[in-house]
Amino acid sequence: MALDSEPHIAGLTVLHTHTVVFVYGRRSDSKTFCEEIFESQDTSGRSFTDIFPSIKWVFPCAKKSFSEKDEEEMYQWFDMSSVQHSQEEVEIQKPGIQESARQLLYHLKKETLEVPLERIIVAGISQGCATAIYALLTSGIRVEGFFGLYGWLPLAEDLQKAMIQPGRVKDVLNTPLLLQHSKDDGVIPVENGEDLAARLKEMGMHVRWECFNDGGH
Repeated sequence: MALDSEPHIAGLTVLHTHTVVFVYGRRSDSKTFCEEIFESQDTSGRSFTDIFPSIKWVFPCAKKSFSEKDEEEMYQWFDMSSVQHSQEEVEIQKPGIQESARQLLYHLKKETLEVPLERIIVAGISQGCATAIYALLTSGIRVEGFFGLYGWLPLAEDLQKAMIQPGRVKDVLNTPLLLQHSKDDGVIPVENGEDLAARLKEMGMHVRWECFNDGGH
C-alpha cells in the first residue's frame, strides 16, 4: 500500500460544490503540506477558505517507504533512482506509482458520491504531479481540470504507447491542464516540465504552459 486509507481534509465552510484533490511531493506529509497551503493569503489578506468557501480540499496521504537512492525511509509516492533523470531505471518506479495511482482513483471515486467528476480538480506538485497525471492518463477519465507544478511525465514511453491503443478510454484528453515551472528550480529541472507539456500536447491534450524565471521549487 502506497497510501494511507484516509486523506487529510480541509476547507469547505459552506455548501459543497467542488473538490480539489491535491497530491504533494516527496518527503512531505498531507497534514504539513495542507497547513503550508492554508497559511497562504492573497494581497488583500484572504485565505483559501475565504476565496473558495465551497471547495473541499482532499490531501491523500503517502506512506513511508525505503528509498534505495537516499538509503532511508521517507514519504514518497514511488521510489526512483533520480528525480533529475526521471526516465532512468523505470522498473524501480512501476510498483509504487501503479499502487499510488489506484489509491488516488479510489479517492476520486469516493468524491463522486458528493460531487460529479466535472466538479473535481486534481492538482499535484513535484512527484505528486507525476503521480496524479499518471493516474489520470492510465484511467482515461476526465475531471474538471488538472493543475501541475514542477512535475514530469513518469514512465513516459509506456504511457505514450498506451494512449494510442485502439479502444482505450480517452476522455482524459479533454481535461484542461495548467502546468507551471520555474527556470531556477534546483530539484526538478525545468526541462522535465517542458517535456511533460510537450508530450501531453502530442497526445492531444489542452495544455497551458507557464514558465517563470525565478521561484525555485
